[in-house]
Amino acid sequence: MTQNNIRGILKKHPIIPVVTFHQLNEIEPTVNRLFNSQIHCIEITLRTPIAYDAIRMVREKFGNKIDIGMGTITHPDQVAKAVELEIDFMVSPGIHSSLFEAFENSKIAFILGVATPSDIIQGLSQSWDTFKFFPAHLFGGYEALKTYGQVFPNIKFCPTGGLSLDTYQNYLELDNVISVGGSWMMK
Repeated sequence: MTQNNIRGILKKHPIIPVVTFHQLNEIEPTVNRLFNSQIHCIEITLRTPIAYDAIRMVREKFGNKIDIGMGTITHPDQVAKAVELEIDFMVSPGIHSSLFEAFENSKIAFILGVATPSDIIQGLSQSWDTFKFFPAHLFGGYEALKTYGQVFPNIKFCPTGGLSLDTYQNYLELDNVISVGGSWMMK
């Protein structure tokens, strides 16, 4: 089960909203808005001091109706916190060897960010086959993923960064894109 079955999570959710909560009172209306759009997944970023409290609150109020991810993981301590919070998946913006063991041992689905062929090859060396393509708009976007589909035919991607209402569907039409992430649907 590669990456603790991240493909299972991503296949269920073609759109992964990336959300940063600044206040806890934003949670209920935000999650309800996602539900109204038939979205039952959320990646909560660790960009604010209330991030862990927000994850805990989403888990308590909506945990049986939504898959919860924790984003922007850059340190093994954050992986330990993800285990404690019982989240469904973890997202990192990049690949670094200091995270490999923590991610694998967590038993939580995970996806790490790549931008270049070297990044992808480093992930392949760990027997991983699913990556966040980030930031998509800065590293060739749709055209880069078309090329990566030819070079790495067994790899699946979740592009994130710079996608919009006007472009996300184009990405989803690529054979090597399993889902897309972003914040355009929150605007």
